[in-house]
Amino acid sequence: MRQYDLDEIIDRKGTFCSKWEFMPGDDPSALPLWVADMDFACADPIIEALHARIDRKIFGYTVYNNPAYKEAVTGWFRRRHGWEVKADDVFFSPGVVPAICYLIQALSQVGDGIVIQRPVYYPFTNSIVGNGRKVVNNPLRYENGRYTMDYADLDKKLADPGVKGMILCSPHNPVGRVWSLDELKKVVEIAKKYDKWIISDEIHFDLVRKGIEHTPLLKACPEYRDRIVVCTAPSKTFNLAGMQLSNIVIENPEYQKKWLHVIGDQNSVGFANPFGITAMIAAYNESEDWLDQVNAYIDGNIAMCREFVAEHLPRATMVDCEGTYLVWLDLRAYCADKEELEEMMLRRAKVALDEGYMFGEEGIGFERINVACPRSIVRQCLERMAQVLEGK
Repeated sequence: MRQYDLDEIIDRKGTFCSKWEFMPGDDPSALPLWVADMDFACADPIIEALHARIDRKIFGYTVYNNPAYKEAVTGWFRRRHGWEVKADDVFFSPGVVPAICYLIQALSQVGDGIVIQRPVYYPFTNSIVGNGRKVVNNPLRYENGRYTMDYADLDKKLADPGVKGMILCSPHNPVGRVWSLDELKKVVEIAKKYDKWIISDEIHFDLVRKGIEHTPLLKACPEYRDRIVVCTAPSKTFNLAGMQLSNIVIENPEYQKKWLHVIGDQNSVGFANPFGITAMIAAYNESEDWLDQVNAYIDGNIAMCREFVAEHLPRATMVDCEGTYLVWLDLRAYCADKEELEEMMLRRAKVALDEGYMFGEEGIGFERINVACPRSIVRQCLERMAQVLEGK
């Protein structure tokens, strides 16, 4: 097994890197732990495969619907998650967020309501509103530093005839919950009661803490397969976000036809990035050892954060991170004003984070910290925060 140096600090400046060169506040002295990509070098098999692909010298239109691609995707689902998926049920999208937009267009009409569970990944809101639909919020419950779903409220929201379905974030970004099998079944039970569809965003499904198991929604509730679409990608898992490739699992033949109409006839999406195809095949077929090491390293980063917060930020609450590589930190005891907190972090502490209010008003007073980077950078970020918040 290859060993990877995840403590290595790689200079990403000069590559048009969003994370390091176009961060909020545009302060080059700030530490960027905001947008969700990693500062770890990609797995060696991916880099080697890309070099070999470049040596072929031509980068024309590339077909995703080929056996090597489909076998890599379905093989990964089977090995990593015990999830059997037919090759013909896997569809290409240039990203999960675009896929959510396409699915909203395919499965609803202008003016329809769509349920989300805030605080939640803010492009859900943008995708719903941008397509002329209505956001219907089923806020998560936050008690004793832990988030759970409000099923009674979800039942009420899905009972509305004007609401056509919901977008589930699983694992949840930003709160880090990996929903249990029972929790997933309860969601599906309510959706089934009112015959509503579920788009399950599972982009972080390979990034879970030791001892935690993620269950794909279609695996958890196969009896409701005709009303569930699962969105996955190698982007978060293998740090390939710039490759613009995701894998959307649609088992309902009617939904498949609607999908193809929207992406093809309406949006002219057809060919994949040739480097994305190459990178993904190498990732899923040859890079599992890299992911195991990365998950273990992130476990260590999160443990370090927990210890640091307990010792140096005693009035903060760090929400338990079961999945993703995102720490969700409750700083309301220090500052409950969103503009003031943002100013403290960005201008005084000089750390660029994703502000909690971006995820809905339920996130005001929280910060989302991306800890998929060398431990020394995470610690430096926390030290800067503590210096401002605690004066030490």
